[in-house]
Amino acid sequence: MSKTNPTQVTLFLIEDDDVDAMSIKREFKRRKITNPIIRAKDGIQAFELLGSGKISRPFVILLDLQMPRMNGLEFLAKLRIDSDYQNTVVFVLTTSEDQQDIFNSYKLNIAGYFIKDEVGQGLIGIVDILDGYWKVVHLPLK
Repeated sequence: MSKTNPTQVTLFLIEDDDVDAMSIKREFKRRKITNPIIRAKDGIQAFELLGSGKISRPFVILLDLQMPRMNGLEFLAKLRIDSDYQNTVVFVLTTSEDQQDIFNSYKLNIAGYFIKDEVGQGLIGIVDILDGYWKVVHLPLK
């Protein structure tokens, strides 16, 4: 099995907040990280994009929990029962410090839970983590 090329890993950003989404995109650009970013504004739109084939593998999901229509936990629960996506790497990036949200997220096999206020200005910390992560991890291509 060949190692995943980090320049080909897509960031699938599921985030309803325009400011947070722009901050992540801006930080990628500032750091000259050229991985593609595709955004959905809620879980329903995320499943529409997945179903349309517009999200190419390999990809990593960065997921907000507090969203309209289908929130992050509802999205995760549905994702994990879908045999095509149950092994997808998901990081949660949210404002929720609720212990039940943290517990329920890890119960649905997330890779990490980050609280927006703790990540730092411009979401620099999460960009560092993602950039390092896909450089060393082998992601599934199917």
